[in-house]
Amino acid sequence: MIAKRFVEVEGYKVCLYEGGAGFPILMIHGIGPGTSIEGNFAPVLEPMVARYRVVGVDLIGFGNSDRKKDAPFFDIELWVRQGLALIDQLPAGPVGVIGHSVGGAVAAKMASRNPRITKLVLSAAGGTRYPLNEHIDRFWGRPPSRDALRTAMLGMVFDPAGVTDEVLDLRWKMLSQPGYGDYFAAMFSGSKQALLDSAVVTAAEAARVKAAVAIVHGRDDLPCPVGATALRYAELFPSADLTLIGRCGHGPPRETPAKWLAAVTAHFG
Repeated sequence: MIAKRFVEVEGYKVCLYEGGAGFPILMIHGIGPGTSIEGNFAPVLEPMVARYRVVGVDLIGFGNSDRKKDAPFFDIELWVRQGLALIDQLPAGPVGVIGHSVGGAVAAKMASRNPRITKLVLSAAGGTRYPLNEHIDRFWGRPPSRDALRTAMLGMVFDPAGVTDEVLDLRWKMLSQPGYGDYFAAMFSGSKQALLDSAVVTAAEAARVKAAVAIVHGRDDLPCPVGATALRYAELFPSADLTLIGRCGHGPPRETPAKWLAAVTAHFG
């Protein structure tokens, strides 16, 4: 069973989704309109809770967490500090972190700063240097309508049937909250290439990561192409396990939950 509660981090109310027992794992979602822990991980949360002590977090500015008060609203450093503050609230001892998409970059940067993180999963992770593509460009912004959101999300999946009404409704409900659309428009204003570059995990950061790393990526990921992201992470972390999932786009926890869970649980034990 998963319970929702709120904690304070740097003066912001932060929403957590918690449950289970055993090895503690913090889960971090990606960045995009209407994104949240439920948006990225809903099909795998209960199976994870059945095996581990899971804490999923809505990053500041997303889901049910508070919005950031002042620009810039796309703030990798704030999200890293948020994650580290939550690690400090977990029971003493080793912990694991799962980061999805840009959340993977956040997770890797966290692991470079906190040796308590002994196991790290990069799920369809961004955080390498490559040119902005049309799929990220379309997704990072405020969709003017539910149909526009659907179009943006079609670039995230291998099978268009994966963009269900349930998925759209969850995100559109978030975006329809008063002022939220304007907030996202401001978050992604300016150079999106600069935002993408702000998430890059440097070689120096990677060298400081002592955690065992697993990379789980959709072979058909368009916004975070395998050659530009997963294979480069495999070079940054030469001891990492790399799992490429066929017929899968940018959302392995939703598109291929059984295969994603097999790779992740093999890593965490």
